[in-house]
Amino acid sequence: MDKHMMIDHLNKDLAGELGAIIQYLTYAAKATGPYRPQLAQFFLTEAADEQLHAQFLANKIVALGGEPTTHPRSVPVAATNQKMLETVLAAEQQAASDYAQRAKEAETLGDKGLVVQLEDMVRDESSHAEETERMLRDWPL
Repeated sequence: MDKHMMIDHLNKDLAGELGAIIQYLTYAAKATGPYRPQLAQFFLTEAADEQLHAQFLANKIVALGGEPTTHPRSVPVAATNQKMLETVLAAEQQAASDYAQRAKEAETLGDKGLVVQLEDMVRDESSHAEETERMLRDWPL
């Protein structure tokens, strides 16, 4: 693992976070039904967390000598509240997995500060996934 490879991987993560921000903002607007206020607030709160991740990644990419991407990962279309939550769950699980891998890569690069921050992001994404799983549990059909 070299610095250029790490920059490329962090840019993929940044694209994911930018996509997540768009996803959460869009889903907050699209939530419907009797739980709309709670779902919209949940999505907006998550968007703020993802924005913090995106800012960290952009700053780290610049610190490593790279250029942060401005191209988000595409956002899956979801027509129902349940589909939105299922899509969010998959994205959060993927992000946790990606950050766990990135932490291993940062370890080989010898960047202990990055390792710690990425492990914190694994915790955040795992927590988001667990909360979404709980929301989906016993979802009315």
